[in-house]
Amino acid sequence: MLLQRFFVDYLRQQRAVSSNTVAAYRDTFTLLLAFAEKQLRKTPTDIALADFDATLILAFLDHLERERKNAVRSRNARLCAIRSFLKYAAHQDLTALAVIERSLAVPQKRHDRAVLGFLSRPEMEAIIAAPDCTTWAGRRDQALFTLLYNTGARVSEAIDLKVCDVVLDVSPVAHLHGKGRKRRSVPLWKSTAAMIRHWLPHLADASPRAHLFPSGRGQQLSRSSVTQRLGQAVAHAACTLPALAGRPISPHTIRHTTAMHLLQSGVDITVIALWLGHEHPSTTHIYMEADLAMKEQALSRLQPIVTAPMRYRPPDQLMAFLQSL
Repeated sequence: MLLQRFFVDYLRQQRAVSSNTVAAYRDTFTLLLAFAEKQLRKTPTDIALADFDATLILAFLDHLERERKNAVRSRNARLCAIRSFLKYAAHQDLTALAVIERSLAVPQKRHDRAVLGFLSRPEMEAIIAAPDCTTWAGRRDQALFTLLYNTGARVSEAIDLKVCDVVLDVSPVAHLHGKGRKRRSVPLWKSTAAMIRHWLPHLADASPRAHLFPSGRGQQLSRSSVTQRLGQAVAHAACTLPALAGRPISPHTIRHTTAMHLLQSGVDITVIALWLGHEHPSTTHIYMEADLAMKEQALSRLQPIVTAPMRYRPPDQLMAFLQSL
């Protein structure tokens, strides 16, 4: 089957994409085939490539937004997965080329870009200090949040860290495995290295290939677990910093916070791009756009135009009458 070859031969063998990408594409086609089954009254096995026309794809994307309440960004991500399959299929089945071309013409939907959210230094310190370090989970959470802030790592990179990926000797460093199978090394503060060094004896399995931040059962932490634990820490920190209450703070917010604090400290934008593992430095420009302090400094260098205010004079009664007609 063409879709099976797309996943097994193309994605895994030819392109060697990550397991996260395979899972995202899998979820897209699981939803698409279930939707097509209802629309076309065909089983997924009986659905042909010619059935994936522009009408069906547009209806599916509309279904995602209206019924599943997906955001536009999620809708566009699903469309990217479908496009990738159609481009592969165009080289495999020339008889459906006309249908594929019309389907590939379905555009991405434009959307408003949300304002970048980040934390101040006192807020970040309060969140890191929030976990209860008298418990095993609290020690793990504090070490995890500290490493996230220090490195600006994505949550997937942090939970994937093994004990051997962190060097705690003379020059502490964390070796992160990022998106697109790219690896990068990020230096650690001495305080971060000391915290992780104190955390290691509490691991049930401290072998080199064991997870550095495991779950209570010794398995890899899930993203949802990290988000939940961070939410608890934010709620606790909000008791002393009420400004944190009700704010949408996720592990990715810590990544934004690291980038903003590096930028505000005078670190060059290209270095921040390398620090975060961005493929293109242009991706990092969003932090310059979000830094209001930098904009205020730039405005202070520009002298305002001085104009003398004019005195208001009421218009002539007859002219005012004519203008009102």
